[in-house]
Amino acid sequence: MIKDITKTKLYQKFTDLKLNLTDQLAAIRSLLANERTFLSYQSSALTFFVAGLTLIKFFEWEWIEIIGWILLPVGVSTGILGAYRYAKMRVIIMNLEHRVEPNSKENKK
Repeated sequence: MIKDITKTKLYQKFTDLKLNLTDQLAAIRSLLANERTFLSYQSSALTFFVAGLTLIKFFEWEWIEIIGWILLPVGVSTGILGAYRYAKMRVIIMNLEHRVEPNSKENKK
């Protein structure tokens, strides 16, 4: 049986707000986009780090080793930046409140 994604704790806040389906899906898309961006940052960080190690280990030209040593901290800082931005955006997304104005079109439906 397939697990209902809206029943997990992460998405429950948006389904409890009594939002219409469009707003619920938009909120969940925002969460998933944030997670996808985090994974892209981590993938890039790992690529930079491994490329740096490869250049250091397998090439003996000094300028290529220097590039390798530069890529190591770039990879680590990319990973840290991605984690920081993910955490910051997740707090922003989770603290969003949806308020419908009394005279809005949604209340008239």
